[in-house]
Amino acid sequence: MRIGIFAGCFLALWGLVYLGVLPSGLGDSNLLWVLLLSIVISAPLSFVLLRRQRDAMSEQIVSKVDRAKGRLEANRAREDA
Repeated sequence: MRIGIFAGCFLALWGLVYLGVLPSGLGDSNLLWVLLLSIVISAPLSFVLLRRQRDAMSEQIVSKVDRAKGRLEANRAREDA
């Protein structure tokens, strides 16, 4: 999803540079300019837009870690007995 947001920003910025709305880079640096600007714009967008997916993944990871800790504790208790 993050790559999709970056690609969308890249295409939108490339179109704006092509239309002359945004300045192009110096000489042959046009591609580099658009790539850097795309990274700068897509990072905060993905932070905001992918919040739900990040929270869901975090909950899954926490539940798996809790289960693993529980199994480890059960194994330790069995070894002590």
